[in-house]
Amino acid sequence: MIYVLAFFLPPLGLLLNGQVFAAVFNAILWVFCFFIGWFVWPVWLIPSAHAIFAIAMRNDARRHRELVDAIEKHGAPPEWKR
Repeated sequence: MIYVLAFFLPPLGLLLNGQVFAAVFNAILWVFCFFIGWFVWPVWLIPSAHAIFAIAMRNDARRHRELVDAIEKHGAPPEWKR
């Protein structure tokens, strides 16, 4: 659901995902691309793409951090070889 919100309202999607600085940057980018987009319409997709990639990268980092924490807490799986 956050990805749909990030597509239609990119700064709000980033803000609700907890990425305040990315949301501020995206709001500035959104305004800039809004005016340029009247002449080159694909530019309107840049803020949405930025928001979707930023949210995906944060989710990947969270999953990676959880995996590393689990390995540190419980050790490596038995079938893991060095």
